Formats: sequence, C-alpha cells, structure tokens
Amino acid sequence: MTTLVWLRRDLRLADHPALSAAAAEGPVVPVFVLDPETEAMGAASRWRLEAALAAFGEALAARGSRLILRRGPAAETLLALAQECGARAVRWTRAYAPAWVARDKAAKAALKAAGLAAESHPGFLLHEPWTIRTGAGEPYKVFAPFWRAMAGRAVADPLPAPDLRPPEVWPASDRLSDWGLGAAMNRGAAAVARHAVVGEAAARARLDGFLDRIDRYATDRDRPDLPGCSGLSENLTWGEIAPAAVWRAAERARQEVGKGAETFLKELAWREFAWSLLWFWPDMDRRNWRSEWDAFPWRGDNPEAERWRRGLTGEPMVDAGMRQMFVTGTMHNRVRMLTASYLAKHLLTDWRVGLAWFEDCLIDWDPASNALGWQWTAGSGPDSAPFFRVFSPAAQAGRFDPEGAYRRRFVAGFEGSREAEALAFFEAAPRSWGLSPEDPLPEPVIPHAAGRARALAAYADLRAGGEGG
Repeated sequence: MTTLVWLRRDLRLADHPALSAAAAEGPVVPVFVLDPETEAMGAASRWRLEAALAAFGEALAARGSRLILRRGPAAETLLALAQECGARAVRWTRAYAPAWVARDKAAKAALKAAGLAAESHPGFLLHEPWTIRTGAGEPYKVFAPFWRAMAGRAVADPLPAPDLRPPEVWPASDRLSDWGLGAAMNRGAAAVARHAVVGEAAARARLDGFLDRIDRYATDRDRPDLPGCSGLSENLTWGEIAPAAVWRAAERARQEVGKGAETFLKELAWREFAWSLLWFWPDMDRRNWRSEWDAFPWRGDNPEAERWRRGLTGEPMVDAGMRQMFVTGTMHNRVRMLTASYLAKHLLTDWRVGLAWFEDCLIDWDPASNALGWQWTAGSGPDSAPFFRVFSPAAQAGRFDPEGAYRRRFVAGFEGSREAEALAFFEAAPRSWGLSPEDPLPEPVIPHAAGRARALAAYADLRAGGEGG
C-alpha cells in the first residue's frame, strides 16, 4: 500500500513516527504542501523553510527517495496527489498552533470522506500539550510545577531512519525555486545564509558540539559574548532534529556533568510549556493573557518603535540584539528579553508590535515561544516577569557583556568597531532605511531613568484603576 507522508515542521529521517509507520506499510511518497497557512509565515521563516526543504530533498535523494512539492489548500492538494499515486493512506506528525490544527482537522475529514486512511502522529514536541495537567485536571499556568510534572516522564524511544521504498511511478513535483519562498528577505538573505545551520546532519553535528560544553551551560547561557547556547532553536523549529533526541542526549549528559545539563533540560521544558499554554489559550498570540492588561495604555506602532526595529535606540546592547537578528536570523535569549522589555516598558509599545517583528525576522520563529516570551516580558502573560522590573540596558550590558565583545560584534562604531558582522548589518538592512556604517551612533531614544519612571507611572495607574474597579 502506497502512503503519502505529509511533511511540515518535521524535516528529518530519524525519530520520525509518521515516516517510520508509512515505511512499514509499503511504498512512501514524501510530500510538502505549500498551503495558505504556510505562506502566511514571516519573511525569515519562509526563507529558512526553503533552505530546509532543499536539504531534506537532498537527504531523501541520497536514500533513493524524493520530496514531492505541491502548492494549494492542504486537503484538496493531498486528495489530488493520492489519486495520482494510488495512495490509500496519508500520515503526518501533529502541529499545534490554532490555524494548523484547523487545517489538519479539515484535511483529515476530507481524506477520510474520500475513503483514505488518515492518521496523525506525535513528534513535534516531547509530550502532547494536553497531557500534562494538574491533579485537578487543569492546565498548568506556572512553569515550576509544570517542570516537576514533566521532568520524570519518559520520552519516546528512538526510531532509526527507515528504508523508503519508492512508488512504481513518481508523481510530478513543483520546483522549489519556482515558489520564491526567500524572495521577501531581499538583501538580508545573503547575510543570514552565512549563519544558518541547515539540515538533519548539520543539526546532529551542532548537538554533538554543544554537548562538549554543556557543563558550562548554567553559567554561560546568559552571556551573548560567549558560545554558551546550543543554537538548536532553528533546527527544532523545522524538525531537523527531534526534541526527543535532544532530550535523550542531555539526559545522558546530566549523569556526568549535572547542573549544566539540567538547566538545559529546563529550557527544553519551557518550549513544551509554551505549547501547552497556546493549546489551552489559542489566542495567546493576539490577546493579553491577563485580561486586566487590556486597560494598560499601550502605544500602537510609533516612530520610536521604528527606531527599535532598525537598531537605532541609542542603547548599544538593545541595538546589538536587533542588528544580530537582521544579520543572523536569530537573537540570544538574554538579549531577546532585554529588547522586548525595552519596547514594552521604556517605549510603552504594545507587545504585539514586537511579536510581529520577531515573527517576520527570526529563522527560528516558533509561535508559542514567541507569544509566551513577549507576554512574559511585558508582564501580561502567565508566570510573567513583574512589570515593575524594568531592565537597565547599561546594567545588563555590564553584567552579561562585560568586555563589550557582543556589542562590538554587531554595532559598528561601538568602541570603534568595524567587525564583519557589524558591517554586514548595513548590507542586510533595506536601502530605504538609508543607513551607513559611517553614521554616528544614535543618541538614546529616552534615558533609562525617564523610561523607567514613565513605565512605573503607567503601571501605577493600571493598578489604581483595577483597585478602584
């Protein structure tokens, strides 16, 4: 029996439940459908998807298989392809964002109505998001008890890359280059391409390299000037490595090095926590999770927010983060918190303005983690940082970039920097921004003390209004 395997954010061969199940049934036709839900992603995500599809297509070809590319609504496209191939079943690994869930339910219903077997499998997360609940059956709203509930759970057993039997006749495929997925990246694509680590083999090598320094993770992870993080977020985003494979490797390391590996396991659990929250609160990426924050005087988009987007706030640590994102497609997690705090608190700008910019610029964009991160930092989300904790960019720089290496790396002119990645920002930035490495460093949009005072006054008004009500 020929089976279609509908691929999405699971572009790997090993630890792939849907692919393994299909291979046990007979010939396999791997397919990726460029549907409206996928086309709605941001520019950096679409560019990174194109790179991931190219790498996965090569990996399949090396095993005597192919990646079939089709464009259109998922249900209609899969039905048409199944008829062409004589396929009797379609399998896929689950996706959990609201639009993806709606798409998958509609596709499953249409496939079954046409007499096809249609089955979804786990594989995007360590655990299905609805399975970790309190003793009362409620979803967790705080990370610490979520971690305790999850930490002792077994993860899925490893699955080797299966042998893939080809169909008697391969169906036609679109050409990846005709989709133009990376077109919206414009000038930024060349810069980001120098930093992206693409494909299953590269992801495995990246994990192996990180395990050599995982013992220092607990201390180095907050230092953007050091290679303390795993860098695996982009590979997990596109499923080039299974979260279970990363978890199992870190579990083995914990037996040898202890704290560093356990801290890393908790970071993997934050990813699970974010998806659990988005599953139970599917509007978390659009609405304040705490409804009392609906009364907060957030500013909409504004000229100061545009300076933030362009890395021109005049705070070198903030600007370094925003420029790093444009040059590499990612941003260090500590600096993500700082840049988000600056926008939401110093500039009193609605967190959704920042969420949309990150969605467009990050090659590791993850809708759940992005939403949780922004709401956590803004103070409006579950288990969030208190709004009155207003990060000082200078203090953060002194603590986490004490020698200025990170700022010199990404901000041309900081301490006279002419480093390659600092200059690459001007190659990647849109021409319409009119930026030049010869420009003087900008003056601060707002002094830290004034920004902090304004933020705390707005917060006091919110609390007073709530108490009065």
